[in-house]
Amino acid sequence: MRQVFTLWPSEEAITSDGGLDADGMPLWASRNKERPRPPRWTRPDTRRLAVFALILAASALLAPQLSDAPLATLLVAGVAIVLAAIGLRAHRRAIGALNEQLDGSRRWNEMLFERTGIALWREDWTVVRDEVLKLLRSGVKDMQAHYATRPDQLRALRRAVIIKDVNRFAAIRMGAPDKKDIVGPLDRILPDTDGTFVQWLVAFARGDALYRSETHLQTPEGPVNTLFAAGLPRDMDDFENIIVSDLDITEYKATQARLAQAELEVARAARVTTMGALSASIAHEVNSPLAAIIANAEATLRWLRRDDPNLAEALSGVEHIIEAAVRAKGVVERTRAFLGNSPADMQPHDVAGLIQDAIILVDRELCSMKVSIHVDTTDRLPRVLADPINIQQVLINLLLNAAHAMDGRSGPRDITVTARQDGARVRMEVADRGPGIDPETMKLMFEPFYSTKAGGMGMGLAICRTCIAAHGGRLWATSTVGEGSRFHFDLPIAEAAPEPGATHSAAAPA
Repeated sequence: MRQVFTLWPSEEAITSDGGLDADGMPLWASRNKERPRPPRWTRPDTRRLAVFALILAASALLAPQLSDAPLATLLVAGVAIVLAAIGLRAHRRAIGALNEQLDGSRRWNEMLFERTGIALWREDWTVVRDEVLKLLRSGVKDMQAHYATRPDQLRALRRAVIIKDVNRFAAIRMGAPDKKDIVGPLDRILPDTDGTFVQWLVAFARGDALYRSETHLQTPEGPVNTLFAAGLPRDMDDFENIIVSDLDITEYKATQARLAQAELEVARAARVTTMGALSASIAHEVNSPLAAIIANAEATLRWLRRDDPNLAEALSGVEHIIEAAVRAKGVVERTRAFLGNSPADMQPHDVAGLIQDAIILVDRELCSMKVSIHVDTTDRLPRVLADPINIQQVLINLLLNAAHAMDGRSGPRDITVTARQDGARVRMEVADRGPGIDPETMKLMFEPFYSTKAGGMGMGLAICRTCIAAHGGRLWATSTVGEGSRFHFDLPIAEAAPEPGATHSAAAPA
C-alpha cells in the first residue's frame, strides 16, 4: 500500500499499534469504543450485604415474639430504613469519590489543552471516516491516486471537517478574540492544502496511529508554515475528537529553502568551474592547430604570389593546413564524445522522491500563488537513471510555468503531476488548468530565446529539452486551448537504461 508522504517521518515504535486486518481494512474500522465496565462486586460488599441480611433476618425472627403486631412491623421497617440509609450513605460516598476523580481528570485535561504552550485543535473527521470506509469497501485502496483526478471532491471532503474547539494559544495564533470565531469548517483556515489533506486519507486507509507533516495555515498576517501532529483514531468513535497540535516553522522552512538553494548553487558553480576548465583545455588544444593553419595559409599565399609561383611548396602548405584542420576536428569530436558519455551524475533514483524534492523547493512560491499540487504515482514504480539536480530543475521549471499559466485565473488552480511506467521507461506529466497553448506557440516554445513572458529569456524549455535528451529521454507538450496544457517527458528505467544521450526510438505522441 502507498506510503504516506511526510517531511517528518513517524517512529515505528509509535505507529506500531495501527495497521490493517487480514482483509486489508484498517483496524479502526472493526473496533468500537470500549464502554466502561460496571463496578465489580468486591468482598467488602459481600460482607456488608451479609451483615444487612443477618440484621433483617434477626428482626424478622424477633417480630413474632412481640405481642403487639404494629410494634413488630415498626421494628422491621425501622431496621430496613436504617440499613437503607447506611447503604445510601455509602453509595453517595462512592459517587462523590468518583466525581472527585472525574473533576480531577477534567481539570487535568483542561490544563493540558488550555495551558500547554502549543496550539491545539479538536476536530471532527466523521464524514471523512465514512467516505474512506466507503471507498475501501468499493475496492479503492490508493486514496492519493483516486483524488488526484478528483480535486473538487477532495475540497468538498475537506470542508466537511469541523473544528470543534481550540485552546487559547491557537486563538492567539489566529488573531481571534474568541475561540468561537475559529470553530467551524476546517476549509476556512486551510483553503489551499490539497496535497497535505490527501495524505490524511492515505494515513487513515493504512491504519496508521500517528501522522505529522507540514501545511500552510491562513492567519490574519498571511499564510505561515506549520508543523502539525495528530494521534490517529484507534476505533470508529475516535474520529469525533481528533486532537491536532501545530507549531509555526515558517522561519525554519525559509532557512531550509535557502540551504536547498545554496546546494543547487554549489552544484551549478562546480559545473561552471568544470566547464571553465574544460573550455580552457579546449582553447589550448585547438589553438595550436589553428595557429598552424594560419601560418601555413600565409606561407602558401606567399609561394603563390611570387612571380614564379612555387606550386610544390604551395601544395605542401595546403597539406599542412588540412592536417592541422583534422587535428582541430579531432579535439572537437573528443570533447563532444566526453560530454555525451558523461552528461551528469547518473544514478538510479526513486521517481516519487524526485517529484517531491522538486515540489519542496517551490512549495512556498506555489502557495503564494494559491496553487494546489496533486501527485498521482502508482505503487512500486521502477527507479530511473537520472541526475537528480537536472531532473529537479526540469520539474521546477515545468511547475512554475504551469503556475504562471494559471496566474490571474478565477477558480481552482490545480497542477497534477503524474508518473506511470511505459515499457522500459517511466513517463512523467505536469498538467495545469490554464488557458492552453495555441498551435503557433506550440511550434516555437522549445526554441532558444523564444518566450511569451514579458522579460523572459526563452531558455527554460530549451534547456529542459536538452537536459532530458542527455538522459536518453524526450520532452514534448500537448494542449487544448481553454482547458490547459500537459508537458510530458520520459526517463529510462535504471535496470534497462540506454547509454545517456542515446536517441529515443519510440515516437512521442502528438
